[in-house]
Amino acid sequence: MKSKSIAFLIVSCLVIGLINFVAFHGIQIAGFQYYGVLDPENGLRLGIDLAGGSIITFQADQEEVTSDEMEVVSEVLRNRLDSAGYTEAKISVGDLDSRNITVEIPDETDVDAAVELLGKTAKLTFQDADGNVFMDGATDVQTAVARYGQTSQYSSNQYYIELQLTEEGRPKFAEATERIAALADEEKNYISIYLDDTEVSTAYVSEKIDSDSATISGNFTQESANVLANQIKSGQLPFNLTVAEKSTVGPELGDAALSTSLIAGAIGVLLVMLFMIVIYRLNGVVASIALAGYVGLMMLIIGIFKINLSLPGIAGIILSIGMAVDANVIIFERMKEEIRLGKSVRASVDAGFKRAFRAILDSNITTLIAAGALYFFGTGSIKGFATTLFLGVVLSMFTAIVVTRFLLKQIVGLKLTKPSYYGVRNRKEAAENA
Repeated sequence: MKSKSIAFLIVSCLVIGLINFVAFHGIQIAGFQYYGVLDPENGLRLGIDLAGGSIITFQADQEEVTSDEMEVVSEVLRNRLDSAGYTEAKISVGDLDSRNITVEIPDETDVDAAVELLGKTAKLTFQDADGNVFMDGATDVQTAVARYGQTSQYSSNQYYIELQLTEEGRPKFAEATERIAALADEEKNYISIYLDDTEVSTAYVSEKIDSDSATISGNFTQESANVLANQIKSGQLPFNLTVAEKSTVGPELGDAALSTSLIAGAIGVLLVMLFMIVIYRLNGVVASIALAGYVGLMMLIIGIFKINLSLPGIAGIILSIGMAVDANVIIFERMKEEIRLGKSVRASVDAGFKRAFRAILDSNITTLIAAGALYFFGTGSIKGFATTLFLGVVLSMFTAIVVTRFLLKQIVGLKLTKPSYYGVRNRKEAAENA
């Protein structure tokens, strides 16, 4: 039993260490490349307050605009930014006389690429061989997703865009494909898809297609397919935008301030671990291991999903770390109460988790609801804070309830049953059998 518990503890520590190594330094396996958060080029995506970025001021190209139109433009730009992963970007709408909208994009030094993403009208049209438009992306296409695979049984794997048609678009597509397939001139049996004035794909039609989806294929790369899909699904602007001003800026806090913040955070985590070990002894050691696993998992998820981190985002992580420790404190205090009542350590572990679970679940559920509301109704930095907070709370529950409990079970398997090992000094007489 002891050898089995020792083996589980060693394997658990090695797995947590591996997670942290991969999260911070990256890994490459069988063609899959993950860049760790410490990678200087492909690591953390920082907010404009930490890493600098691009500032672009757009202006409407018509003389008079309404507040509703400006609100639509702001929403379209926000959708395009969120689709591209810039959740920390800020959008500021000027007054109606200036007709200006300013966008701040963190960690983006290619201003021209940002202008291309945000400023295009992305007008999608479906045309026959004679140039007649029978479908429009604004009203007939519901969404667009970049995919990789075969577009037909005869094609090879490639990147393509899958379009989901609206209720109005489906009958138009069915009628057009039926008409084009019936043309006597076989050289005209095709559909062309245009983005603005550029032909992006051509598909030959041999029969009526009564479906709520269509595909755009061509010589797409993963990046170009994602860009086109983002432009299509984020909607069209009510008017064209011209660039009034564009520039790149350096970080407000600078690399030195970021390094200082990371060092301060690491010191804080170490102090928390030291406090837990001093107060809760073996329980504190277990909590520290679980906390290390939490940090690794959090950094791994941030790296995989390329979440932009600004100061509010970092605040969300720190807050969730506090909640992870708080969950462990509740569990350990319940355990100490059970041990003081004379229960065995094994029984105290089970009772401690059982009695603490409801309190932990209730407090975390309310936080998750608040984080969800902030994410769906907030924008920019508020959304970034909500994202890291939500992820942090979920991971803190996992590490506190699953990882900590598993490790404590292995500690109990080592027959370490003295109450003092768990921070308990006074205890009623009882058998100490594990």
